[in-house]
Amino acid sequence: MTEQISRTHPLIIAHRGASALAPENTLAAFRLAKEQGADGIELDVRLSADMRLIVHHDQSVNRTTNGQGKVSELLWDQMKHLDAGSKFGDAFAGEPIPLLEDVFEELGGQFLINVELKNNSTPRDNLSEMVVKLIQKTNLQDSVFLSSFSGNNLLKAEALAPEIRRGLLVLPGLAGSPYRGFLGKRFHYDALHPFFADVKPNLVERMHLEGKQVNVWTVDNHKDLMRMRAHGVDMVICNDPGNARRLYEAA
Repeated sequence: MTEQISRTHPLIIAHRGASALAPENTLAAFRLAKEQGADGIELDVRLSADMRLIVHHDQSVNRTTNGQGKVSELLWDQMKHLDAGSKFGDAFAGEPIPLLEDVFEELGGQFLINVELKNNSTPRDNLSEMVVKLIQKTNLQDSVFLSSFSGNNLLKAEALAPEIRRGLLVLPGLAGSPYRGFLGKRFHYDALHPFFADVKPNLVERMHLEGKQVNVWTVDNHKDLMRMRAHGVDMVICNDPGNARRLYEAA
């Protein structure tokens, strides 16, 4: 697994897998990211009504599957047969929603897995605790990175397993400004995960002086990818990892 930052370009992390070319947050997208030479994948995880760790971005399954309803109100038995691929393309018909344990079983330890904790609608649930427990059970502490827009999720994870790296996601623009500065420090993160357009060289320099990484989301434009490299960011989270790798290797 690639752990060290490249000397020539940032690590390339596939956003919800290679989601430009395969349905987001599916094993098909994660496998494709690996085939394209991504250094890791980013995925989202939520709790179902019966406390299963569901890899899914939205609060509901409506947008990406042939089902209806909120993840937090559905049982795993109601979701495991949903088609999460047809809306992306006929070639992916029947592609299921995976569980986090499925992703860890197939791809754990092979590259970095950035798990975003998505419980904005249920902030008092046990998502952080359950994800940490699964990471420990599968012995993936060194190859999983936890991230969240909720600093409280990161504090919970730190209390349970401080050895697991944590990234603080921040909103774009003015909304995220305090969290890129003084307010974010209270959450004891290892990496700042800002929107790429908010990243300037002085932010990267300040974070590096504090011993923190800067891992930017979500950047696919060639000029922006090259600008992030010039600014010295540590990781770029992108939808087309193959494109990013070709660009960096050709530069």
